[in-house]
Amino acid sequence: MPLGMLGKKLGMTTAFDDEGRAVAVTVLELPPNRLTQVKSPEKDGYAAVQLGLGEKRRPNKPEAGHAAGAGVAAPEALREFRTADAASFKPGDVVDVSIFEGVRAVDVRALSKGRGFAGVVKRHGFRRGPKSHGSKAYRRPKSIGASATPSEVYKGKRMPGHMGHRWLTCANLKVFRLDAEKSLLVVRGSTPGPNGGLVVVSPARKALRAGAKS
Repeated sequence: MPLGMLGKKLGMTTAFDDEGRAVAVTVLELPPNRLTQVKSPEKDGYAAVQLGLGEKRRPNKPEAGHAAGAGVAAPEALREFRTADAASFKPGDVVDVSIFEGVRAVDVRALSKGRGFAGVVKRHGFRRGPKSHGSKAYRRPKSIGASATPSEVYKGKRMPGHMGHRWLTCANLKVFRLDAEKSLLVVRGSTPGPNGGLVVVSPARKALRAGAKS
C-alpha cells in the first residue's frame, strides 16, 4: 500500500468544478503526521511505517514508551502503512498532505455512525408486511429457518441487530482540491463517519477508469 495519512472529517459542502457544475464534496483535514516506527523485511518480515496523529493527553506506559523510542509524544491515533519505500524514512519524520500532490483518487476509511439496535426494515431494507386483516408481522422478519432439514438457522442470516459503528472504506474517491497551506484535502462525494471523526486516507488501490474525469 502506498503511504497514507491520518486526519479528521470536517464535513460536506458544495463546490463548483471548472465547468461551473455544482459538486458535492467532503473536506478532510490532514495535519502533519509523525513517524513513530519503521519496519523492515529483515527485522519484521515486511516493510511498513507507523504514523501517529495528534497527542494523547494521558497515554499508558506502553504507548508512551513506544513513542519515546521515536522521540515523539504519544499520538492520539496510530496506523500502519505498508510501503516499499519504508527504508527512506526514519522515526520522528513528519509527513504532510503534500504527499497527495498529483494523486487523482484516494481511498478513505473511517468508523461509520452507530445506529444502535435496528430491525430488518431499517437495517436490511426489508419490505413491511400488511397492516390489516389481523397481520402480526408488520415489521418482523417472519420465518428464519427450515423445519426438518437442516433444522438450524444459516450463518449470516439477515436479522435484527446492531447497525453501524464499523470500519468502512469508500474507494476511489476523486481528489477535487488540495490545499497544502491549510492541510486540507477535498474529495468528491461522501465519506463514512461523523464530522470530526478519524479518517485514514491513502492513494486509491484501483486505477480510475479510462476517460474518467479527475
